[in-house]
Amino acid sequence: MTTSHDPTDEARFLDEYDPEVFDRLSVAVDVALLTIVDDRLAVVVLERGEHPDRGRWQLPGGFVAIDESLDGTAARVLRNKAGIVDVYTEQLYTFGAVDRDPRTRVVAVSYYALVHPDALRLRPGVRLAEVTVPWSGEAGGSVALVLDGTELEMAFDHADIVGLVVRRLRGKLAYTPIGFELLPADFTLLELQRVHETILGRSVNKDSFRRTMLASGQLEPTGERQADVGHRPAALYRRVP
Repeated sequence: MTTSHDPTDEARFLDEYDPEVFDRLSVAVDVALLTIVDDRLAVVVLERGEHPDRGRWQLPGGFVAIDESLDGTAARVLRNKAGIVDVYTEQLYTFGAVDRDPRTRVVAVSYYALVHPDALRLRPGVRLAEVTVPWSGEAGGSVALVLDGTELEMAFDHADIVGLVVRRLRGKLAYTPIGFELLPADFTLLELQRVHETILGRSVNKDSFRRTMLASGQLEPTGERQADVGHRPAALYRRVP
């Protein structure tokens, strides 16, 4: 037997509902904003100025407001803490270990964002740390973040977040055009190859890579060549819209 829906009963239920019946948890969003500088993967970090983990480094992050979506929080975090808007962003994974934050029960929804370094406008106190990956392929695990030659002590589980981003990017390179997000609008095939090699952590065959990319339908020639270079200027390409 089915029971018909009664809007009056539901309105009464909601009016009398006590949200304190169940324990509440906090929800945060942490964003790994990655770029490539001098053929090295780098991520935006900030030094924590308050407890817990004061003096350690973290990814840009913040708690989700009661009237805010997860995507909206990610955009706010990037705007307020990294000074960047309109950048490629994708939800990554939810980190929910019970003891991941000593303050209270905090579930963190992680995102990653990709940007060409020329688009970065880092605010005071915001730095770029080099990402050092100790594993090959898509094995996964934590990574080391290095700033001015010193490995950073990372707050919470943020080193694990960056490690998962690297694993995700390595897995997606083969079937999505995600590498273009780390390039300027016009680029050479060699620049595209270097992006792939930086993410993969290994070299790729130049001729095979060129054939694959040119046959992929993902890019088109601009009809222009590099300017102001000390060698034969290479042809420029752009991503197909």
